[in-house]
Amino acid sequence: MVSHFCYLSNLSFPAQQTKITQRSPQWNWGSARGTGHDCAAICRRQYSTKESRRQLIDNLLEPAEDSNKRQPENFEEVKLILGLAFQNGRWDGSDGGAGGYGEVLQYMAGAQRYEEGPEDECAMRFVRDMQDRFEFIADVSSMELREMRCILDGDAGKDMDCVRRKCSGLVLDQMGFVKKGL
Repeated sequence: MVSHFCYLSNLSFPAQQTKITQRSPQWNWGSARGTGHDCAAICRRQYSTKESRRQLIDNLLEPAEDSNKRQPENFEEVKLILGLAFQNGRWDGSDGGAGGYGEVLQYMAGAQRYEEGPEDECAMRFVRDMQDRFEFIADVSSMELREMRCILDGDAGKDMDCVRRKCSGLVLDQMGFVKKGL
């Protein structure tokens, strides 16, 4: 029997006989049972300190030029962290409230909008959805809001993995991820 692992770079553990992703029925978004719940528990331990959360945001805001050296290695880990942050944000309003990141969480749980089609197209949809809601959580005069608005401008939009990482870092930072955790 070949063991496969959860698609989380630093959070791997034996899963089922088939590869488990956020699209898999075994993931079971929002449930207290399933691979998603198990990965979330590992993720919460991995990012249990302010230092580890700050390091994550720094890695996202300044991704390595060499895509093979980016941390976390697999963007699925970032999506899980965002999903957990959005879930928590529903309770304290840090998700932007109605029309905010709760909608992105629903898209993530549906596992189609950001999963089906060419990787760059999925990444573009993800970035645009994140970008469209950023004004709900950022100060209107903030440098971060200006940065988010032009995140796809110029050469930046050519490396969609880099763009979606920066976008995710901006969102997590504005949501208070370093202070609040998961």
